[in-house]
Amino acid sequence: MLSKDFEFTGAQGQRLSGRLDLPEGPAQAHALFAHCFTCSKNSLAAVRIARALTARGFGVLRFDFTGLGQSGGDFADSTFSGSVQDLLAAAHAMEGAGVGPSLLIGHSLGGAAALAAAPDLPTVKAVATIAAPFDVQHVTRLLGDQLQTLLEQGEAEVKLGGRPFRMRRAFVDDLQVHDQRERIANLRRALLVLHSPHDDTVNIDNAAAIFQAARHPKSFVSLDDADHLLTRPADAAYAAELIAAWAQRYLDHATPMRSTAEGGQVVVEETGEGDFQVEVRAGGARFLADEPAGAGGLGSGPTPYDLLSAGLGACTAMTLRLYARRKGLPLERVRVCVGHARTADASPPDAFMRDIVIDGDLDAAQRARLVEIAERCPVHLTLERGARVSTREATALASLPGVEAAGQHAHDMEDDLG
Repeated sequence: MLSKDFEFTGAQGQRLSGRLDLPEGPAQAHALFAHCFTCSKNSLAAVRIARALTARGFGVLRFDFTGLGQSGGDFADSTFSGSVQDLLAAAHAMEGAGVGPSLLIGHSLGGAAALAAAPDLPTVKAVATIAAPFDVQHVTRLLGDQLQTLLEQGEAEVKLGGRPFRMRRAFVDDLQVHDQRERIANLRRALLVLHSPHDDTVNIDNAAAIFQAARHPKSFVSLDDADHLLTRPADAAYAAELIAAWAQRYLDHATPMRSTAEGGQVVVEETGEGDFQVEVRAGGARFLADEPAGAGGLGSGPTPYDLLSAGLGACTAMTLRLYARRKGLPLERVRVCVGHARTADASPPDAFMRDIVIDGDLDAAQRARLVEIAERCPVHLTLERGARVSTREATALASLPGVEAAGQHAHDMEDDLG
């Protein structure tokens, strides 16, 4: 599993902290997980379900709602409506990063938020709730005797799950404006309801109400003797396995994004997400480039120097393949690792470090020759010779004069190899 930070901006301009878990291979689909009330993206259920889904080929984003975990904002200013907006912001950020969610998963009050947000997310095909309340006002039961104090004073410190939180009456007032029955009836998404009959926090009657209000396709699965927070690893793994198997029936498998950009041209355009994220359209494909979170970016794609290193690595592998085919060498596979470094007092200051792994039944002389040939790949020669860059302002993007035509790179490799 690959896991990386995924920060984005909430509806009120606050910074929200997320964690994007990805499978080692291509993701078959992406899911967005909404944690339980006053929990965080690192809660046992969130982490275990995300990891279990990732092991089954799903990419999963889990994030902290406003004022919780590592997210910005004040929890005292939060409302259920605000949580729904946070969830929508997370989904839009995923779409901007090219990993738009087709599955929403919500735990407890996060499940209610998922049901409320889903109709506004066209890419979402299915929703799974875990121990979710039917009526969002159910959360006020957690306040007990503290509810009256909150209503009378307008603001008070309350204890939830043994931890102190400052809350305002606006949170309670907001709960009254949400008609979950109507939302569920008009969900128009496949729905999976998971609930334990032994849940002491949100009783099983809530699952029955959600299921009855929903239209088909809908499914219900009992989590048997699991507790509300799914604290036992086996319960979280079981829930994740059920969600993964169920969701595959309703989700389209991810397909690579295609582009109509002219061959030989690369079009780069800001996405509006974060300070540096851009969409790159090249070679019939579309992908994101960005800067790491530590440098002020979202960490949603390769950096410009990553792309430059990738160009050198790709050209190297292609050149060796072409040479081996021409010479009839038993080359099975080429892997190239390229790194970039800059040293101010060196000349030139920029350096690329290239390691080449050559698989195949080749003798020492053949391997040495392939390493020599790597020095003659067109991108390598371009970097060594240097290049001119001309810049002009344009009113629209169009085919540029003098742009290398599709397939020219292969001809260059042929010429450089003699």
